[in-house]
Amino acid sequence: MTTTPQGLTEQQQKWFASVRANLQRETGKTLEDWVELVKRECPETRPKARTDWLKATYGIGQNRAATIFGVAFPSEMGWDDADGLRAALWTDPDGTAILAAIEAAVTALPDVVTGQRKSFTAWSRKSQFAALKPARGGGAVLGLAVTPEADPRLLEPRNEGWSDRLKAKRVLASPADVDDGLRSLLKAAWERS
Repeated sequence: MTTTPQGLTEQQQKWFASVRANLQRETGKTLEDWVELVKRECPETRPKARTDWLKATYGIGQNRAATIFGVAFPSEMGWDDADGLRAALWTDPDGTAILAAIEAAVTALPDVVTGQRKSFTAWSRKSQFAALKPARGGGAVLGLAVTPEADPRLLEPRNEGWSDRLKAKRVLASPADVDDGLRSLLKAAWERS
């Protein structure tokens, strides 16, 4: 069974396909070999712990691990259930209102692909240009494919879990934070994708 995240651009689909295609050449094992191995040997049950185990034991990085575990344990990855992932992630009404405001700004731009992941909602054109995730304690954190110097309200992201193309972040407390300035930053990030 092949499980790939929904809401991928053509470029992202090609990238996932290349990870799969190059797995045997780069690791010496086929995808099927890795799936059989992790089902048989991996003592971990949580996704991050499984990824950490695969890296520590076999030197397999996060992207390859996600590919392997997506096939080995597809129901746990949840990538094929964008609506379920979204409902599980966006439970706070304030965060959901911020998400709606960001979506309204993003969907005003042409050729946008929305991708739902376990820990964030992402937007891409050819590549990811923005992502939003709930903030601890309320609100949301927006990642953008611009540098922090683009606006004094932007910060450098640290271990956010989204694409490394997103070089700046902004904490949003309410939908009112999605103002003209933020819409301009979203457009600038979109132009870079």
